[in-house]
Parts: sequence; C-alpha cells; structure tokens
Amino acid sequence: MKLKKVLAVSLTAAMTLSMAACGSSSSDSSAASDDATTGSVAATTTESGDAAETTDGALNYASIKLGEDYTDITTTIHVFNQRTDMSEDSYPGKNWEAYIADFNEMYPNITVEVETDTNYSDDSLLRLQSGDWGDIMMIPAVDKADLSEYFLPYGTLDEMEGQIKFANTWDYDGLVYGVPSTGNAQGIVYNKRVFTEAGVAETPKTPDEFIAALQAIKDYDSSIIPLYTNYADGWPMEQWDGQIAGTTTGDSTYMNQKLLHTKDPFQDYGDNTHPYALYKVLYDAVADGLTEDDFTTTSWEDSKGMINRGEIATMVLGSWAYSQMVDADSHGEDIGYMPFPITIDGKQYASAGADYSFGINAASDADHQAAAMVFVKWMTEESGFAYNEGGIPIAADDNDYPDAYAEFGDVTFVSDESALEGEEDLLNALNADSGLNINAGGKEKVQEIIEHASNGDMSYDDIMAEWNEKWTQAQEDNGVTAE
Repeated sequence: MKLKKVLAVSLTAAMTLSMAACGSSSSDSSAASDDATTGSVAATTTESGDAAETTDGALNYASIKLGEDYTDITTTIHVFNQRTDMSEDSYPGKNWEAYIADFNEMYPNITVEVETDTNYSDDSLLRLQSGDWGDIMMIPAVDKADLSEYFLPYGTLDEMEGQIKFANTWDYDGLVYGVPSTGNAQGIVYNKRVFTEAGVAETPKTPDEFIAALQAIKDYDSSIIPLYTNYADGWPMEQWDGQIAGTTTGDSTYMNQKLLHTKDPFQDYGDNTHPYALYKVLYDAVADGLTEDDFTTTSWEDSKGMINRGEIATMVLGSWAYSQMVDADSHGEDIGYMPFPITIDGKQYASAGADYSFGINAASDADHQAAAMVFVKWMTEESGFAYNEGGIPIAADDNDYPDAYAEFGDVTFVSDESALEGEEDLLNALNADSGLNINAGGKEKVQEIIEHASNGDMSYDDIMAEWNEKWTQAQEDNGVTAE
C-alpha cells in the first residue's frame, strides 16, 4: 500500500507516532567499565569477528548481521516495557512469549526476560534514575541531553537513517539512542458497520461533521456509545495530545519548533484547525451527551470487545490500537481506522511518528549490550512486530503497511522535525513549568476537559484561556520570545 507522506526529517520511507497499552523482576545486568557509560564499549569478539563493531571498537547497529554476529554469546537480558497485555496468554495477538521463542530459534543462547508495568510512563522514570531496570527499556520522557547518561548509542544519525525510520526521535549531538518499536499514525478507531447502519455514508472530515455523525449514531441506537473516552484508565487521554501537531496544522515544524514560540497556541484560529479545534471535539462530545454515561467507570480492556461488537462507535487512539480491536472479538471485519476529522485548505493530514523506542542500558556489560542490540535489531527486522500491531514498520526498507491504513490513501503523513540546535530540551522545560505536559504524559489536563464538559462548570474557551496563561508563563520563565 502506497501512502502520501511529508518527510521533513530525512527518513527513507514513511512515518508514525503515539503510545501503546500498558510487573517486576530483577535485572541480570552487571556493572560495566567506565568506557561503557560513554557508549564506547568494546564488543565481545564473536564467531564472525568484529563485523558488528565500528573502527573504534564501539558496538554498532548498522554493522550487525543477524544470525551471524554474536551467536556465541550466552547470557540473559532483561526487557522492561509497557505492554502488559502482551504478557498474557489470553492476548489475541502475538505475545511476548511467542516473540521470544522465535528469537531463540536464531539465538538460542540468549535468554530474554520481560517485565511489564501498567503505570509505565511514571514508573519507568523512577526505575531509570535508580538504575534498576535491566538491559532494554522503552525510553521514557527524558531530556535528550541526558540520553548518553542512561543509554548506549546505536550509531550516528547518518548511519541510523539508513537503517530505520524516525531515526531522529531520540538523537542527540549526532548520535541515536533509541530504535522505535513501531510507528503510528494518529486517527480514530471506529466500527464501520455502526456508521453504515446509522446512515453515515462517508467518514467525517471536519469537527462539525464528526459531531453530527456521533449524534446520528445516538439517534439510530441510544444503546451504542458514540465516542468512548477511556477516561478511567488515564493513559488513553494522552492519545489526544498525539494529534496536535501534524494533524491540526499540517506543519512538520510545529511541535518541536513553532509551538515553543507561539503566543497563545490554544486560541481559536476560526477555521477548525490547530489544537483548539482538536480538544473542542472532545469537549463538545461530552457536553452533548455523546460519550459514556459515567466516564469514571470506563474500562480499557472491556472497550476492545465493545467496539468490535458495535457497542462503541469510535475511540481516539493511535493506529497501534487497530489490530487489538480487530482481534478482540468475532467481528474484526467491522473495525476501521479513519483520519482525525480536521481539514486544512481542503487536505487532511495525520501526525505520524515513533511509538515507544528501545533503549539499551549504558551501564550493562559488553555481552549484555551486544545481546540487547541483537534483540532490538531482530525485533525491528525479523519479528514482524510493527505489522502485527498495526503499526508502520521501522526498518528503513520495509514498506509493508497493515490494513489499518486503508483509509489514509489521500492523507498526508507529517513527521515532526527535530528541535532547533540549542532548543532540544525546551519543549520538556515548557511542559514541566506549565504543567500541560503536551504529548508527554499529560493525561490530567485532557481528563479535566471531560470533567468540566460533563459538569458544565467551565466553558471550553475558559479552559483554553487557562492553558494559554500557563503556557505564556512558562515561556516567560524560560526566556522564550513568543509571537
């Protein structure tokens, strides 16, 4: 499937973005030498010599030949991640146990232990600082300037752009510290049968059309929940943030460059675009009674089967969720994935970028680091993980897109450009000082939209004005010039 795309960063094929669904055992990692903390570990000599090393002896992703290099290593690596669902035997897709079994067909002497956490975005930061997390983790929201303190580089940005998509997701000072597990485009999971039966012939392309479609569904069958918020689990709220850049502006520089210097970014631009239009969809849906009756009782796990059976019509989630909804019950053919209903000058765009990225412990010893990098490369090139999870494949030369993107043929994907030099961590600073945490675990502010819309105690414009005030204050505190 060929898709239109905007590659503002020098990716070789396509794009993606967002987060997946959300344990505990000790790490098998041992302390490394002083060189290891700088990412200059001399890799253990393998049966195929130093093919996986650069000329200075550093472990190098691009040079690894899977099935040939590091086949003599016998060790155990520990992988810490957010996919608790994949640790369950009942997971309808391919679970961690199955992936590890396949990996061990190629590398039988590398044992892989997996630990998952339901509160990963918070707990991972605590574990990272303690050092007790093993050999591989999904990189949490850390400052890019701190990457080398915790993680081993895979290679230079130039090298990695030839190996993977979204290589600049976790790059700093010319080195890449993270390999995305998969890529996502942002949009809405929906039940196609429900839309058809309710008389919605075409997927909505504007906020007004989307609200009208939700109302048509409620009028058709009041037992169907038009838009399910997943408020109670919290983390699904972060999926709204994932839409604010490319989807609402069509601008690859918006998130990491322009937003930082924009005065009142949550203002009403008057044309159903920009972040104002995005979050207003949620506020209006709740205020109009087009969501669940009691948002405090939502259940993420239950929602998968509910949308599969047609009890829910839509959920705002990254494309990673598509395959989970398809497999949740016996009506997978009814599940579709649509672009978020915002149109800019007659065109639709979709934010696209990396999901959580694999980071390798800079403090692990050489054998553990080599085994970890082999596992990450196998997950990227051999496992089929991204495709299985409905995501954009990460290997640079892999353009086998899953069915989730069938309705994105006329949509332009927008992948965020990196921050300008010297501003790599400015977004983190503004997020922290404002408390908004845009696209960085900011679930509370989105939950508050639902609360205020349900209670009717604060208008949407007042909420956005409050956000603008917080953003402006953070800009002033950080000496940022806003225009």
